[in-house]
Amino acid sequence: MDKAIEIQNLTKIYPNGRGIREISLDIYPGDIFGFLGPNGAGKTTVMKIMTGLVRPQRGDVKIMGHSVLDDYEKAMAQVGCLIETAESYPFLSAGDNLRQWARYYPGVAEQRIDEVLELVGLLPYKQEKPKRFSLGMKQRLGLAAAILSRPRVVILDEPLNGLDVEGMIDMRKLIQRLAEQEQTTFFISSHLIHDVELTCTRVGIIFDGKLLSIARTEDVLRDYASLENYFVSEVESNGRVPGNISQ
Repeated sequence: MDKAIEIQNLTKIYPNGRGIREISLDIYPGDIFGFLGPNGAGKTTVMKIMTGLVRPQRGDVKIMGHSVLDDYEKAMAQVGCLIETAESYPFLSAGDNLRQWARYYPGVAEQRIDEVLELVGLLPYKQEKPKRFSLGMKQRLGLAAAILSRPRVVILDEPLNGLDVEGMIDMRKLIQRLAEQEQTTFFISSHLIHDVELTCTRVGIIFDGKLLSIARTEDVLRDYASLENYFVSEVESNGRVPGNISQ
């Protein structure tokens, strides 16, 4: 099977000694891959390298067969992403924000703008300005922008931050529907173990800049009572016991 994302020996060490070391993993079309680890483990560094925001010291990332380092435009042509915070033009309406972003992609019609706003539950707020939005509503708008061009790969950094329980359920259902029906591949970072367990088909555990393990969620739950138990087991076997990261 062709790989949607191929990460090879990715290394980036910052002057303070933190960073990531020799991260390698393959993700396939239709996967919902959960990148699980505590804050500061290196999740965002990996995702910034994947989207060209940070350059690694070693290694490479290929998206749909194209290197992010050597062929950036082709690598990113079918990628939607939401990294760290959902940025928007605060004095433009939600609809006008999406119209601005649509200019970067060919063939995005007004109908698609309404469609993605409906998908994320913001269509009633199309004419409202994000400066009045809650954090959860801003996250929804960011996700709408990420899927606007019908990308084949969507990269989301802590996408459930700021959402209430209903919002989390809505986002989870949307992600799963896009993966199943359109074979959209999701790469999702999170420190919320329970949400990764409910959302993702595969999970990779990163701790202290190192990738400890990769497994199918259904296999984990067959062998462990919960994903949290698996996480603790993997970290303990590597000589470290984390605090509670599933707050």
